[in-house]
Amino acid sequence: MDDQRKPPWLRTNLGNNANFAATGAVVKAHGLHTICESGRCPNRGECWNRRTATFMIGGDICTRSCKFCNTRSGRPLPLDADEPQKVAESIRLLRIRHAVVTSVDRDDLPDSGASHWATTLLKIKEINPGITIEALVPDFCGNPEHLDQVIHVRPDILSHNIETVRRLTPAVRSVARYETSLAVLKQIAGTGIPAKSGLMLGLGETEAEIIETMQDLYANGCRLLSIGQYLQPSRKNIPVSEYISPDMFEYYQKKALVMRFSHVESGPLVRSSYRSVDFL
Repeated sequence: MDDQRKPPWLRTNLGNNANFAATGAVVKAHGLHTICESGRCPNRGECWNRRTATFMIGGDICTRSCKFCNTRSGRPLPLDADEPQKVAESIRLLRIRHAVVTSVDRDDLPDSGASHWATTLLKIKEINPGITIEALVPDFCGNPEHLDQVIHVRPDILSHNIETVRRLTPAVRSVARYETSLAVLKQIAGTGIPAKSGLMLGLGETEAEIIETMQDLYANGCRLLSIGQYLQPSRKNIPVSEYISPDMFEYYQKKALVMRFSHVESGPLVRSSYRSVDFL
């Protein structure tokens, strides 16, 4: 489906004010990667205009090839040992008080990149005292010891996206498994760190499956939830099955709150890191 067929509520303006340009300049100057760009996020204008960004560590090449994702897949380059310092300095220059960090999957590394994650978060805290952090992590191949390295740093929110319903997971996510993602969230929640997850709609799921997924998330300790519309980032990605109306997103938000989720962002343009600070 192309842009011309998108409903009016999905049409956005990236914006181009001074803060937008400044954020882009700092990211480029430090040779960093953001999911804002690689994921073609529709909220990039709003976030960059507010001088916030979601930093993507571990390089820009993912070892997985999920059908919904626009990030390049293949054989990644070696980790940049200076990346933790670069990210932390960029956050300082942008005067960010709440940072969001995510990464590509690094299944090529013995610890799936967990130690690099921990080093980056520690460096951010060191250079930016008092900052709050959301870490949006991969599944680390389901290894709890690797996840523990990130947990030990104690980010303020620890996120892992379930992405879609159980039935569609094999077709949409290349390696990740539904039950593995639930186990990751359960491990996070068991430490007392707020566990957050994200769900995309419009891939062919049913209302009953969405409700079931929310119930599964809640049963495994997840209390923070984002729900957004899947948008096909390129022709190589899986096509959109349906554009969900704003009213239905409001309906699912109310359902999740009735289930006693603590905070839910639900809307066509919502992404996992959208208005992250509001989840604190």
